[in-house]
Amino acid sequence: MLAKELSAYSNANDVVILALPRGGVPVAFEVAQELQAPMDVLIVRKLGTPGQEELAMGAIASGNVRVINESVVKQLGIPGDVVEEIVKRERQEMERRERAYRGDRAAADVLGKTCIVIDDGIATGATMRAAVAVLKQLGAQRLIVAAPTSARDTYATLAREADEVVCLATPEPYIAVGVWYDQFPQTNDEEVCSLLARAAECMSVNR
Repeated sequence: MLAKELSAYSNANDVVILALPRGGVPVAFEVAQELQAPMDVLIVRKLGTPGQEELAMGAIASGNVRVINESVVKQLGIPGDVVEEIVKRERQEMERRERAYRGDRAAADVLGKTCIVIDDGIATGATMRAAVAVLKQLGAQRLIVAAPTSARDTYATLAREADEVVCLATPEPYIAVGVWYDQFPQTNDEEVCSLLARAAECMSVNR
């Protein structure tokens, strides 16, 4: 259903599908297959503020990309050494996921590309907003945020930050992502790796 809403981007040679792992990967895989587009993971780690992990003070991503919301840091009076400690911890997890998911495979080149960033659902939107900020810094030409469901106020926020937001439903109250699925099993690292390998194989066959 999400792929149908994104059909305008089918068979375009400048489109890249980027999944937010883990939950976004199964959704992105189906979209990538329908659109005949290359797929990769975008490993973004939100930098949560101490004691308020859902409140993002920034994010990090592959390639030493670092986005810090200085106003949040200043407003909450977060010391620089605390920021660096959180960055260090999240970078370790990001690097672990990079090795696990991609191995020796290079990350997708997003410079000048139309990037469709997909998650399984968007609640607070902190991770997706971080992904948008990272992709802007990496030089993506156009950013489309896509998910089957989103909280209504989060949808409105993302619509101001991305070029386009594609979402099938914005129910209220939102409660949680899994509420809006008939089946919502946890996605593990093995499934992520398997779907990435299948996506790469399909693209090489289609070429």
